[in-house]
Amino acid sequence: MILACPLRMQRAGWHRQFLALCGFLFFLFHGHAWAANPVVLVVGDSLSAAYGLAEKDGWVNLLRQKLAKQTPRYDVVNASISGDTTSGGLARIKGALEQHRPAVVIIELGGNDGLRGLPLEGTRRNLEGMVRAVKQAKARVLIVGVELPPNYGPAYTQQFAKTFADVASQQHVAMLPSLLVGFADKRELFQADGVHPIAPAQAMMLETVWKALGPLLKQR
Repeated sequence: MILACPLRMQRAGWHRQFLALCGFLFFLFHGHAWAANPVVLVVGDSLSAAYGLAEKDGWVNLLRQKLAKQTPRYDVVNASISGDTTSGGLARIKGALEQHRPAVVIIELGGNDGLRGLPLEGTRRNLEGMVRAVKQAKARVLIVGVELPPNYGPAYTQQFAKTFADVASQQHVAMLPSLLVGFADKRELFQADGVHPIAPAQAMMLETVWKALGPLLKQR
């Protein structure tokens, strides 16, 4: 019995150390996951991919900088691809949702649908599919509408703009009419192609997005 006590004490000591190590590892991994910042995911086209500009000058990166100073902080993931359509967005959004697990998703797609004259019903179905996928992922949605140039004719341009508003209304999600609010008719704020805003206009685009995005970020 005299020899068993130290052995029993030694085993108890190892047991306490093992439990302490398990507790530390649990805190390390689960605590890190808990502390991770929520994500704002931007699924867009060239207007959000900073086409023709340095990535740092695009409105999405300006949003990233702004949110880095906010409390609570949000991380921003830019999944925008120049030339993408709503069909392309629908095809890849589930993968992006699974990878980044965002709290808020900004859908800025459709401009290339309109410029190519694609059927409005297809654009509508794709937008609805993306919104449903985001909702199923328990994230909030902000749809960015599109205003086409007037040379596409008033009937098509009006119906096209109405498509975004209808989807937002029927799906009960937030929407802003366009990234180009306030300067769409100012040619000096666009690149030579007349489609993509120059760097000084990106802050204006961010301001427009923020008016609709800010309230969503408060819905924790």
